[in-house]
Amino acid sequence: MKPRHPFWSLWGWPIALGVFTCVGLVSALFSDGGFGDVLAGVALGIPTTACLWFGWLRRQR
Repeated sequence: MKPRHPFWSLWGWPIALGVFTCVGLVSALFSDGGFGDVLAGVALGIPTTACLWFGWLRRQR
């Protein structure tokens, strides 16, 4: 089994969340209803949910 590159194991999820955020913000800026609004909601909901899960909800346990 090939060892994982340390760069991706450290920065993989932050880069993915940043891409979701950028896609959501650009989609919200340029969409005029329909699929663009749904894409913006989903793309911005994923980082928000991850931040709530790892930042706030896991500290409550």
